[in-house]
Amino acid sequence: MEELEEALIAADVGARVATELVESLAAAGGAPLDALKQGIKARLAGAERRLALRTDGSPTVIFVAGVNGSGKATTVAKIAARLRAETPEIPITFAAADTFRAAAIEQLGVWAERIGADIIKHRIGADPAAVVFDAIDHAVKTGGVLLIDTAGRLHTKHNLMEELKKIERTVQKKLGRPSDERLLVLDATTGQNGISQARLFHDAIDLSGIVLTKLDGTAKGGVVLAIWEELKLPILYIGVGEQPEDLHEFSAEQFVEALFSG
Repeated sequence: MEELEEALIAADVGARVATELVESLAAAGGAPLDALKQGIKARLAGAERRLALRTDGSPTVIFVAGVNGSGKATTVAKIAARLRAETPEIPITFAAADTFRAAAIEQLGVWAERIGADIIKHRIGADPAAVVFDAIDHAVKTGGVLLIDTAGRLHTKHNLMEELKKIERTVQKKLGRPSDERLLVLDATTGQNGISQARLFHDAIDLSGIVLTKLDGTAKGGVVLAIWEELKLPILYIGVGEQPEDLHEFSAEQFVEALFSG
């Protein structure tokens, strides 16, 4: 039992959840590992959710947030590539609202060309909400999907959160409704720090879900169990590499098996 608890903590599920799971095992009896897997799957009930596109002619707006280095721009591109593969004719627009890094705008431009998406961008240092304003105008004309890439300078935490709130207010003002998705891209290697990140972004923009990236290394990503339990934020995708095909829809079954592999 002690080994199982240590394995859970190493997988980043958190000490409290690990202890609760192991205590429930002791009460249940039976094969410990199988019972543990079933216990985690039961806790993740409802955590799987799929991206839903609008069918009313209005653009589906997907607001993507996260700290720098989490893989936001790559995730924007991967979601777009999945949508393009599923519905080749769907119009896709990128809003390059991380206006603080030239590299971020350039990277998004490369992805846009590769996928066949339109990109709305302004100069470095421009107001991110102004980029989103123009991108919404474009997406309303074309329909389809608008994916918003944002900054993630956590060292200016207050300013960043205010900026994200302003972007969401711009969406609501332009479309008369919130963004359809407000996704937090979370680097699996951040471990338990992911919970405080999720709280921070959730308080600012009322997140609708999580994308867990960088699961191609030693990180197991057990933090999503703690995030699901505390914030009830579903997991839409997991990223296991740099290529578009390396973004997978989240499966609790596969996730739990992977927690105990290797």
